[in-house]
Amino acid sequence: MKIEKLDLPKSAIDFLQSQGFEKLYPPQADSVKSGLLDGKSILVSAPTASGKTLIAMLAMISYLSKNDGKVVYLSPLRALAAEKFSEFKKLEKVALGKKIKIGISTGDFENIEKNLEKSNVLILTNEKMDSIIRHGVEWVEEIGLVISDEVHLIGDESRGPTLEMILTQLKLLDTKPQLVGLSATITNSDEIADWLNCKLVKNDWRPVPLSEGVCDGGEVTMSDGKTFEVERSLRGTPIDLGVQSVQQGGQSLVFAETRTRSKSLATKAADAIFQILKKNELHDLEKTSKKILSENEHTELVKTLAVLVKKGVAFHHAGLNQKCREIIETEFRKGTIKLLSSTPTLAAGVNLPARRVVISNINRYNAKVGANRPISILEYKQLCGRAGRPQYDDFGESIIVGNGNTEDLIEYYINGEPEPIVSKITDDKSLRTHILSVIVTHPGIKKEEILEFFLQTLGGLQSRKPTLKFAIDISLRFLSSKYLIIKKGERYAATEFGKKTSMLYIDPLTATYFRDAIENVSEERNHTFGFLHLISNCDEFFPKFSLRQKDYESASLMIENNSSELLEPISEYDCSRSLLALQSWITESSELSLSDSLGIESGDMHRMAENANWLTYCLREISKHVERADLLDELADLRTRIVYGIRKELLDLVKVKGIGRVRARILYKHGIKNLDDLSKIPVNKLAEIDKIGSTIADNIKAELRKVR
Repeated sequence: MKIEKLDLPKSAIDFLQSQGFEKLYPPQADSVKSGLLDGKSILVSAPTASGKTLIAMLAMISYLSKNDGKVVYLSPLRALAAEKFSEFKKLEKVALGKKIKIGISTGDFENIEKNLEKSNVLILTNEKMDSIIRHGVEWVEEIGLVISDEVHLIGDESRGPTLEMILTQLKLLDTKPQLVGLSATITNSDEIADWLNCKLVKNDWRPVPLSEGVCDGGEVTMSDGKTFEVERSLRGTPIDLGVQSVQQGGQSLVFAETRTRSKSLATKAADAIFQILKKNELHDLEKTSKKILSENEHTELVKTLAVLVKKGVAFHHAGLNQKCREIIETEFRKGTIKLLSSTPTLAAGVNLPARRVVISNINRYNAKVGANRPISILEYKQLCGRAGRPQYDDFGESIIVGNGNTEDLIEYYINGEPEPIVSKITDDKSLRTHILSVIVTHPGIKKEEILEFFLQTLGGLQSRKPTLKFAIDISLRFLSSKYLIIKKGERYAATEFGKKTSMLYIDPLTATYFRDAIENVSEERNHTFGFLHLISNCDEFFPKFSLRQKDYESASLMIENNSSELLEPISEYDCSRSLLALQSWITESSELSLSDSLGIESGDMHRMAENANWLTYCLREISKHVERADLLDELADLRTRIVYGIRKELLDLVKVKGIGRVRARILYKHGIKNLDDLSKIPVNKLAEIDKIGSTIADNIKAELRKVR
């Protein structure tokens, strides 16, 4: 099916052709035949890289050319949302008789940005959409098209219930929006399609054919029976496989089960890949290596990465900060980095295909059971879906590293069916959280109506009615006992505390834990360390790192030095390494020092600070609710200290845009301790200070006028 034959305005056809689209891939053509451009709801179940983004684009263009409502594109991850935003932003050029305006919101849950009201295409994370529904935002009624990416994540324990809730609520809107679900190949896609009232479009076509196999003892056996040898070395099988693919002109993505192993595999590959590189490639890699060093503190992790990048290899995991990860992703996409070893988080995130994917170990550490367990078939399919770059490769290969069990691995993983998607909405935490949000958005709702609503979720479809009814009863009892909801006759309504909890987007259990702690806080002293302990102890806080043997002494010393700020007596056994990191961060420990002393890397510290900032905001809002006005200034200051990683005396200086933790401390050392001092110093004197210079000095003075 050719693009020019589609029932779309000429301006849209011209735009699509200018983007290089001439002919539809089979899953795209099937979607159009199933009514995609006629407002019909469809669920597309197809492999990675089979062109699902264009399906979304066609649906958007078709809808906006005929209607005045809003289009919502839901993404499970911020990084993916940002990627899609830059792709869809191009649609603003298309003349459809109305202006297309693309908006994005992936951030905090306290603000519903005004720009969303003015945009007609909104790129949102699932959590942001849920928050918008909870806030009762009026434009939700204007949504006419919902595109939900990665629908198979409904089966994910942490993210699944939120996605399930919003899809249930959106399909029940009076406006009956067109729903386009985009999913990996899943076994029970027909069940998901029925639940969403969608027509199923199932197609296993890939733009680059994929062959899968297992490597054991230097011999690779592919699922079609073909075999080939891989030259063995002391580097180990995963790297031998990766190097072979690079020697043959491809790129390799090696999945490792832990961060440590991803770094170790990249290190083992470095010298072998280095020998394959051309002179111009080495020159580009040298520049990339310098960029990594110039933009980051020189922790061991960063220095190792910079050395490896020079040799055409890299590793990728959550310990790296956003800057490092983006540089690595960009260079891998460009083809300058030839071999990338990564933890599986990359498979669920950004789109980084390679000719050969190597799965170095099919086991993963499972925190629930405290031991290694084999990955699911669905996860395996997600990993191997990264094999084959549509513009560069004629084929993609996915190879599992086996251990004398080739036939079993081929039978189970390669020939096996992915596990069916099972709802997690009926888990305790999900149910109490989402029952509260339903009561908040439907005041006066009866128990039968709550049950009726949850029967329309996927979990309701997959559970027995009596089991679901029993689980709902337990949640309602909990919410009533903690005074988050009240019952009048047959009807339920949220208390002010219940409404506040739902708007704050936290587990009702965490909210009551915060409330009880705040009500017992003494007056007229600082509680900063106690607040950090409270935050890092709650279920919502992540990432959580437990103490290592060598950390107990530091924890004990930290408790002793900050004992006057505790909310209740604690011992080092009540501490986590995350608490030590947060306290070190707000007392201006550098990333280098956090890495050396606590083993906390920059990426982890950034996520902790972001998470702690949100939880401190929640704590402050609950303090307002329980009328503890005496705590508000301290909690506001703590938020700023967490965001910037500063001691209290720098709070005034960081109010000026362009002054962060490093510049603020330098200014303070030069006797500029507050905004008054900053306004008095002449701009030429300010420019002479280390790390300032004339341009930054001018900017600081301009920003200072806005603050004062």
